[in-house]
Amino acid sequence: MPLQIQKSSWSTTELEDLRDLARTFCQKELAPNQERWAAEKKVDRELWTKAGEVGLLALSIPEEYGGGGGTFAHEAVLYEEQARSGDSAWGVTVHNGIVAHYILEYANEEQKKAWLPKFASGEMVGAVAMTEPGTGSDLQNIKTRAVRDGDHYVINGAKTFITNGFHADLVVVAVKTDPDAGAQGVSLIAVETDTPGFSRGRVLDKIGLKGQDTAELNFDDVRVPAANLLGDQEGLGFIQLMQQLPQERLIIAVTAVAGMEAAIDQTIAYTKDRQAFGRPIYNFQNTKFKLAEAATEAAVSRAYLDQCIERHLRKELDVQGAAMAKLWTTERVNKVVDDCLQLFGGYGYMTEYPIARAWADIRISRIFGGTSEIMKEIISRTL
Repeated sequence: MPLQIQKSSWSTTELEDLRDLARTFCQKELAPNQERWAAEKKVDRELWTKAGEVGLLALSIPEEYGGGGGTFAHEAVLYEEQARSGDSAWGVTVHNGIVAHYILEYANEEQKKAWLPKFASGEMVGAVAMTEPGTGSDLQNIKTRAVRDGDHYVINGAKTFITNGFHADLVVVAVKTDPDAGAQGVSLIAVETDTPGFSRGRVLDKIGLKGQDTAELNFDDVRVPAANLLGDQEGLGFIQLMQQLPQERLIIAVTAVAGMEAAIDQTIAYTKDRQAFGRPIYNFQNTKFKLAEAATEAAVSRAYLDQCIERHLRKELDVQGAAMAKLWTTERVNKVVDDCLQLFGGYGYMTEYPIARAWADIRISRIFGGTSEIMKEIISRTL
C-alpha cells in the first residue's frame, strides 16, 4: 500500500505470508461478488466452508479446539485485506473475532470441543445478539427473558441488527435472567439455531453493507440446556460483554484504517488518470491538498492503531484505549472517504465505483460497537 511505507510494528514474516493468502482469497472470493451479494442481501453459504478449507477461520483460537493457534494480529491481517478488497458483506469479523472468543472464554470444555472446531471449518457460523428493537446501546434494559425451568432455560424475546443473522448456526444471546437486577441481571446464553421456537425475521435493507446478512431474530419459548449459559453463574453477561467489547472496538478500528488507506489509494489513482481543463485532476492544488490531509489522517490513525494492537497483544489494552481507537478512526474514516468521494465528482455518487459503496458502508462505523457518543462517555469517565 503506498500509504503504508513500513510494515506495522507488530508484523512478522509469518503474518506477511498470511497476508498474501488472505489477499488472494479476498480478491478471488470476495471482490467479484459484491454486486450479486448486495442484491441478495447475503453472502454465499459456501464462502464460509471455503474460508475454513484454506485456514482463515478461527485464526486466534487454540489449535486444540481446531483453530489456527494465532493471535489478534493474525485476525487483523485478514480484516485489513478484506477491507482493502472492497468487501463489506462477509461477517468474518463477528464470527472470528467476537463470537468464537465468547465461546473460548466462557463456555465449558464440552461446548468448546463441540462448537469451536465447527467454527474453524465453516460448518458453523456465529452471531451475537445484543441489540433489541427498543434498545440500542442501553444493554442494561434489554427485554429478552430467559427463565430457568429445571435443566433448561426458556427464552422469549426479539433481537435486531444481527450480523450473520441469516446464516448463523450458533447465536450468543444477551438475555435478562433477573429483570429487576439491572446490569447484574444480564446473562449470555448460546443458542443453536435449529432449536424449536427460534426463527429469523427479515434480512434488513440498509443504506450500506448491502451484502451483509443483517437480520431480525425471534425467540418464542426457545428451550436450551442450562449448560448453554456462558459462565458458571447467572448475571455475568454484562461483565463478559465489557471484557470482550475492547477487542470488538479494536476490530472496527482495524477495518476503519484499512478502509481509509484503500479509499485514498483509489482516489490518487483516479485523480491522476481523470482529466479536467486539459490536465489531470491531481494537478489542481485543492486535490493535492485534500489528499495530503487525508494521507496525514490515515498515517496518524495507523500509528495509534498499531500502538493499540501491540497493547492488545500484551493484554494491556484497556476499555478507554479501545474506545479512543474506535472513536478516532471511525470519525476520521468518515471524513476521509467523504473528501475522497468529492474528488470523484459525479462518478463518486455512482454505486459502480468502490468509493461510493465505501462511503455508504463506513457510515455505520460511528454507530455499531457503541456510538461515537458512547465512546466519548466511556473516555470521559477516566479523565
